[in-house]
Amino acid sequence: MRQRTIQRRRLAALLVAVVVVAGVVVVLLGRGGESSGPRRLAPGAGTTDATRDPFGYDARHQADFETAAAAGLSHPLYDKSPGGAYATAQRVARFRPVIEDVARRAHQDANTLEAIVFLESAGRSDAMASDDLNSAVGLTQILAQTATGLLGLKVDVAKSTRLTQQIGRSQSFKHIAQLKRRRAQVDQRFDAHQALMATTRYLEFAQDNLHGRADLAVESYHMGVGNLQRALKAYGNSDIPYAQLFFDSTPARHAAAWKVLSSLGDDSSTYLWRIGAAKDIMKLYRDDPAKLKAQAALQDSPGGERVLRPQSTSTAFANADALRTDALVQLTGAALRPSAALARAPTGQDALRPDALRLLRYLALGVRGFSRTAPVVVTSAARSVAQEDRDTRGAFGTAEAAPSTHTTGFAFDLSRAYRSDAQAQALQFWLDRLTALNVIAWTREADVIHVTVGPRAARLSQ
Repeated sequence: MRQRTIQRRRLAALLVAVVVVAGVVVVLLGRGGESSGPRRLAPGAGTTDATRDPFGYDARHQADFETAAAAGLSHPLYDKSPGGAYATAQRVARFRPVIEDVARRAHQDANTLEAIVFLESAGRSDAMASDDLNSAVGLTQILAQTATGLLGLKVDVAKSTRLTQQIGRSQSFKHIAQLKRRRAQVDQRFDAHQALMATTRYLEFAQDNLHGRADLAVESYHMGVGNLQRALKAYGNSDIPYAQLFFDSTPARHAAAWKVLSSLGDDSSTYLWRIGAAKDIMKLYRDDPAKLKAQAALQDSPGGERVLRPQSTSTAFANADALRTDALVQLTGAALRPSAALARAPTGQDALRPDALRLLRYLALGVRGFSRTAPVVVTSAARSVAQEDRDTRGAFGTAEAAPSTHTTGFAFDLSRAYRSDAQAQALQFWLDRLTALNVIAWTREADVIHVTVGPRAARLSQ
């Protein structure tokens, strides 16, 4: 019995020793990992052994990036569609039968083809980009040269121009209808069915030249196959999702690809995301028209900020006493100086919700990292409804309808007195990128950039 007791004690001691040794190994490994310091927050640089970026592209969540981008880039569709998004959806829906027929014959996605119609012509088969009919015209806005040289359409620009001029002068609806039928015969871009068929031929051509990727083919409809191939070559991989090319290219990471994308202008690089937004609008039109109208009302706010922070779900601070709360964090001390990236003008509004403050610091650090210039200046943060009610001099700007999102603690203003062109360009990059991530909504006012921070900023605290 005594021998067994001694054996048990020895075994227990051995187990303790093993645990202690294992613990020492873990501690040493932990210290070894920390010897070079924790990974620093590096917006736009990606997540590496030395850096972390909570908004950096992650291939495991490609669909989430695509969904966020469609939501983040939806505001222009609501704001700029002729007659509004609902009226445009009505016009586009009239073509749904022919769209479905053409898509079925071409073995392509009807919803994508419908979204192209929404973006390109807002559902108007006689839409013209300019008076020069060599430029884009028709339901899917096809250039004359592309129509005849690549897509097999019949286009006589001279005859089409004469008929278009006659249409403009005619006072008879019957005569106008006759002229339009004649024009569609000499310029098939004005024939809805022919234009849609041509668009599917383009998408097939593009897909064949872009490794069979449908997403790249759709993006190329606005960007062009050659430009997209150039961007992919600069990235170093021509067979990747467009989400990876777009979100993984920044001035600090795959900079050559980012330069190609950013040099194109005219919203080329965000075309695929706006296609996604158009799909969402058309789905709402079919499934829940009332919800589409409600969404359009929220999108009527500056930059669509009330989509991120609806008044019905965002608590506003009524007065100065309400601002004295643990729900707000003061913009003081270290909070304003992450690597000297932030500064504050002496306005008295110096608090934000924690997630908004984290986003502000992330944005400022990103601007600082890309521009290497003096701090971004915060001119205004949280304020109360009473403060806005007392404002009779327009000190809080004109773009924001009272009560503004400042009264929720989720908004701040940045000075437009930039320290350099590099700082202005870096800020523009981050405003655009965080919008595409559906993290912020923003508007440009006379002296400030007004930014509203949405719920997705919470990932900065994870």
